[in-house]
Order: sequence, then structure tokens, then C-alpha cells
Amino acid sequence: MEPGLRERKKAATRQALSWAAVRLAVERGLDNVLVEDIAAEAGVSARTFNNYFSGKAEAIAYRHLERARQIGVRLRERPAAEPLWTAVTEAVLGHFRAMAEAPPDPAWQAGVRLMTAEPSVVGEFLKASAQADQEFAEVVAERTGTDVKQDLYPRLVAGSVSSAIAVATELWMHADPPRPVIPLISEALAQVSAGLPAP
Repeated sequence: MEPGLRERKKAATRQALSWAAVRLAVERGLDNVLVEDIAAEAGVSARTFNNYFSGKAEAIAYRHLERARQIGVRLRERPAAEPLWTAVTEAVLGHFRAMAEAPPDPAWQAGVRLMTAEPSVVGEFLKASAQADQEFAEVVAERTGTDVKQDLYPRLVAGSVSSAIAVATELWMHADPPRPVIPLISEALAQVSAGLPAP
């Protein structure tokens, strides 16, 4: 069922706040960003911010959860007859292609590295990752006819996919010279789907 107008507006506000938190934290450093700054950047009040997030770190980590949800939407849209790992790979790469294939900005990458190293952000990322894995496992279970509460398979797939993306993203952020992220993610998923044979 399609969400109503009110739900869509709330989702848009949540996303705007999250993106504002990420942008400002990358540009200024997390310690130099106030909730009021994030709210102003998104065009809402600080009180509205507090209706959506408990703090800056949670707003930043929401990007991670939202990415996983969007990949899950793409996976649901893949043809039912398509092999699982083909569908997963296309869903993941489709999301990253949609985000952009522009050359990485070294200044932005440096800011992301600093921001994601903050202990408060790391803690929120771990919480978001756990929720993202659970939600993605539910999509895998639907597709494979398994039970997310009883079977190992959907959770193992979800954990493997999130780990592959995390490792590829980490390599991308620290690559010198810079490397495009999409081929790294593609290779990570190819290795996982092949059962991680010894190199």
C-alpha cells in the first residue's frame, strides 16, 4: 500500500534532516555542528528535529538505514525468476549507480572518514546496521520462501551483503589514488556470492 501524503511528508523531512546533518558534519566537523544548525539547513525548527532524531549521530546514521531500505525496495522489484545473488547485486549496484558515478571528492571523503570515526556516530551506525540487516533479511526471506525467525539463510545473506558493502566502502574512502566505489562493491559481492574462494 502506498504511503499517504502525511507519511510522505514525514519521510521527506526525516531525509532532509539526515542529509543536512551529514553535509554539515563533513564540512565543519561533528563537534562544530548544533542541532539548531541542522534544523535551519533543512528549513525546520530544532523542535521538529527532536521529533525525528535523538541527536546528531542518529540523524547521520539514518542515511545508512535508508540506503539499506532503498536496496530492499529494489530487490523486491527484481524479477521473481532471477537468481538471488544476481538480483541482490543488481539491487545494490542500481542504488549506487542512482546516487552518482562522479569521481570521488577527496575533501568530501576526508570529511566522511573523520565523521564516521566519531564514537557517537559509530555507535549509531552499529544500531542502524542491526536494524538494516533485519529488514533486508525479511526481504530475502520473502524472495526465498524462508523464515527469517527460524532459518539461517536470510540473515546470513543480509549480513554478507552489508559486510561486502561496508568493506568496499572502507577501501573506497581510503584508496590512494582514488578508486570508484561501484566496481569495488561489485567485486565484493561477486566474491561473497562465489562463496569467498581462496584468492
